[in-house]
Amino acid sequence: MSTKQQLMPREEMLEVADSGRRFSIGLPREMSYQEKRIALVPAAVKMLVENDHEVIVQRNAGQAAYFTNQEYAEAGAQLVDSAAEVFKSEIILKVAPPTMDEISMMPGRQSLLSALHLAACSKEYLRALIDKRFTALAFEYIKDKSNDSPVVKSISEIAGTASIHIAAEYLSHEKYGTGRMLGGFTGIAPSEVVVIGAGTVGEYACRTALGMGALVKVFDNSIYKLQRLKTNLHQNIFTSTLQEAELLRALKTADVLICAVYAKSRRAPVIISAPMVESMKQGAVIVDVSIDQGGCVETSHITSHKDPVFKYAGVTHYCVPNIASRFPQTASIALSNYFAPVLMRAGELGGIEKLLVRDYFFRQGAYLFNGILTSKPLGEYLNLPYQDIDLLMAAFQ
Repeated sequence: MSTKQQLMPREEMLEVADSGRRFSIGLPREMSYQEKRIALVPAAVKMLVENDHEVIVQRNAGQAAYFTNQEYAEAGAQLVDSAAEVFKSEIILKVAPPTMDEISMMPGRQSLLSALHLAACSKEYLRALIDKRFTALAFEYIKDKSNDSPVVKSISEIAGTASIHIAAEYLSHEKYGTGRMLGGFTGIAPSEVVVIGAGTVGEYACRTALGMGALVKVFDNSIYKLQRLKTNLHQNIFTSTLQEAELLRALKTADVLICAVYAKSRRAPVIISAPMVESMKQGAVIVDVSIDQGGCVETSHITSHKDPVFKYAGVTHYCVPNIASRFPQTASIALSNYFAPVLMRAGELGGIEKLLVRDYFFRQGAYLFNGILTSKPLGEYLNLPYQDIDLLMAAFQ
């Protein structure tokens, strides 16, 4: 039976955060081929420094993204000449995965946030991180409350938009195109753009192409994705499943083909065969964004930012992995917009480990915890034992 005291209104009990913790964050200069991005821009560094965190930046780390040493110094970063000094930091923040040489500079028992690149990962590489008792997260696997991958989605928006700008550049090129401007103009038939894949890259390719006045056709085997795309675009555009006859008909009149297929496995499926490419118009342009996963065009092969295109059967192919690095400042800001708040929250909670305990979605990106392998895909791929991250977090609390 309730007493009068029990029925009286009470003050709401609010969660009390752990005492904050300040740590050092290292930003090394990226050494991977063609990687021009940096994970924190000066404005983000300023915010972290103002909250008593120490940010150590290797000199010229932001140069390729058009951020100067002076901007980082004015933001409060400590500029150092050698990568070894940066790699002593408690948290290492990179875009590309660290190389074996870079891992050898790290004292160990640190936190690492970077990409992972599962297909390029080896037992030797993983052992080097395990032996140093790292807590490591791959930003491409971190989730948000909507179960999206926020970092990948942000970069995919850039890649989708960029793919149309790149196609427009080569469509008008005197050597690789036909001198035609992409879009639609009074008295002139609109350019035709075919997009394979209705995910984030495909959506932003469509947005940009439609904004330029092009006629857009989208193919994907997921009816749900096609419906969502039409809803998001607020336009009743042409959509189809990947029926060969319908796809071939669209390719024959296409000026531009954007391949935006994302595969959960390690290799993108080949959807466009060599005969399909041969059926396209002379001077048409293919931008194979899926080349990061091997490409979904049979005639594609990896190119570089220095030598980005080649022709096959009179059709120009652009097959540069990591398209976002072509726009390093924009991509760096996108990365920084995610990482800066995450690091701030980690500081408020008492460290990366505490954030992993509290945030189920953030810990989906973890593949090592204090040197223990926690990624099922990585364990199965390399045939190594792994432990469930959620069980480890329950024990860690």
